[in-house]
This record gives sequence, C-alpha cells and structure tokens, in this order.
Amino acid sequence: MNLFNVYPLFDIEIVKGLGCHVWDTEGNEYLDLYGGHAVISVGHSHPDYVKAITEQVQQLGFYSNSVKNSLQQLFADKLGKASNYEDYSLFLVNTGAEANENAMKLASFHNGKKRIVSFRHSFHGRTSAAVRVTDNPKLIAPINEQLPVTYVQMNDAEAVDVELSKGDVSSVIIEGIQGIGGILMPDDQFIRDLRLLCTKYEVILIFDEIQSGYGRSGRFFAHQYAGIRPDIITVAKGIANGFPMSGMLISPMFTPVYGMLGTTFGGNHLACVAAISVLDIMEKERLVENAKQTGDFLINEIKALNNSDIKEVRGRGLMIGIEFFESVKEVRNRLLFDEKVFTGVAGTNTIRLLPPLSLSKLEAETFLEKFKKSLQK
Repeated sequence: MNLFNVYPLFDIEIVKGLGCHVWDTEGNEYLDLYGGHAVISVGHSHPDYVKAITEQVQQLGFYSNSVKNSLQQLFADKLGKASNYEDYSLFLVNTGAEANENAMKLASFHNGKKRIVSFRHSFHGRTSAAVRVTDNPKLIAPINEQLPVTYVQMNDAEAVDVELSKGDVSSVIIEGIQGIGGILMPDDQFIRDLRLLCTKYEVILIFDEIQSGYGRSGRFFAHQYAGIRPDIITVAKGIANGFPMSGMLISPMFTPVYGMLGTTFGGNHLACVAAISVLDIMEKERLVENAKQTGDFLINEIKALNNSDIKEVRGRGLMIGIEFFESVKEVRNRLLFDEKVFTGVAGTNTIRLLPPLSLSKLEAETFLEKFKKSLQK
C-alpha cells in the first residue's frame, strides 16, 4: 500500500528532538524555528513531559468518556487559572479543526441560526464546517459548500456591522493572529468593536486561538491584548506538545445538554497528562514571559537589518512573519539545507517563525546569524 501523496516533502527524516533542536537520520542537527506548525510549545522531549506520559501509559492509556476521568478536571482547573478563564467550561477533543467544528455547532444550537461570518485570508481547519469558513476555495469540496458563510475584510468593523445587522448570523469566527494567512493581526480596537457588535446582535464570537494561543503571542491568548472575552475560544497546537489534543473554552452563557457534543478520543488519559505537564512546565519555566521577551528581541533585530528584500516584519511573541517582496523559496532552502534551520512559510513571500516557547536569547541570536547568511545571494 502506498501513502496518499498529498504532502510535498523535504528529503529529510527527523528522528530525534531536544529543546529547540532536532536531528535527522544522517545525524545532522537543526535549530527548530517552526516547532512542527507551532505544536512544540515546551520544547522537544522535555524530561518532565516524557516522565509524565511514561508513568501514565504504564497505568492506563485510554478509557472512554462513559466513566469519570479526574485528570480532565485537574487539567480544566489548571487551564482556567493559567488563562484567567476559570468561570468558563472546557470540552476536550483531538484536533484544531474538530474544536472549531464543535464551536460553530454549539453556537448554532444556542441561537438556532446558520450563517457564519469569517475573514479574508483565514484558515480554520479541513473538516466540513471548518474548511468552509477557511478563505481558500481550493480546499473546499462541493460537499462543503452548503454552509452559508460570508467572508469580510479583517479590521473592517463597518462590513461586519452590515452582515450582523441582517439578523441571520449565528457566529463570527476569527483567529487571534492569522497564521497561514501570513501572520496578519487584527487591530486591538477592531477586536473590541467586534465584541461590541456580536453582543449587540446576539451573535456568538468564536476566537480561534489554535496557533496564536497558549502563550505564543506573549499573552496566554492573543485576544487578551485587546482586553475582551470571546464566547468560545478554541485551542490545539501547543496544548499537549505534540500529543493530539484540542479543546473549547466555553462561556457560562451556554447550557450543556447530554448528547449535544461528543467524542471518542477527546480528553483521554494520556492527552490530559500531556496537557497538564505542558501547563506545569510553562508556569515553572515562565515560558509565556519568555515568548514575549525573546519574540520582541527577534522582531526588533530582524527589523533592524533594514534588508532591502524584506517588505515587512509582523507578529507578537514567538509568532513572527517575515514578508519579502519576492518568493522566499531560495532563502528558506538556504536556511534549511545550508544553515540547518527549520522555518515555515505562509504563501510564497512570507517566512513564518513558530519556535518552541522555550527558545533562548542565545538560540535567537544563532538564528539571526544564520538568517543573515541566508540573505546573501
């Protein structure tokens, strides 16, 4: 049997990781400035994380949600405290798309409406509703097209007002910072306007913090820079440092009903232990503060290069986009194959940096030196 060939792959196989570094089958060491799509939050193979998972799987790896699992409540308590959402409820699933799917479903259950407002350049996942609210027609199959969705320009509060005033919108979904769109940030004032409009028209505000959350922006959630509280927040990526897990933080305005949501694997014992370990490490090592300090340093240093090929540097914390006037393919390849640094991209012209939150200033300086070399044609 062959693998279904949908991924363009670099001819590199990573077999080991430690902190912000990974190694391939040939023994080459790489500095990881991408964290596997922002998934590695506390660093590869953190000893506390490895210990927690090992001890749990020796006792019990999985049982269903038909019985109590006190690890779920322990995780909920820790997440509420870390994020300052202790009065919200938590529903655990497995992937970011699944979290967004359930968030939109819950909103529709709540107000009985169907239409969703999303934003240009957005990405919310690849399941049915999640891909429909993603602004990329190439990803939307005919079977997904039935859900009524309207895309508006980010930071255009008047356009949102026009759509919400029609009275048929169930929810607005927006990323804390657009990742695949190119590290595009909604203005703080726009976020505040969005909160007011959703309250005015009784529309559910969903913040997709799957990539921008969990400390990556230098706050626990990126929307917290604007000082607002969404009705539902979706999380995934760094939540369990590579173990498949995601969740929804749900406002007290929602009333749960038996059977309205469900999952087989969500909130399983191994996932909860992994996620608890991540929060403990983040607190002990002050990784949210580190993301802000190291991220600010990187952003300022990259801007200070004043390189004529760079159009703009955007981001918050350790979620950084470096947009070039032309394609970044050659620069990224030089970084990877010559300088042994993993980075990501958004579109054709933007390099995306999403390193583990544990990235040190020394490692950031190492990246800067390698980045300067990669810019030399």
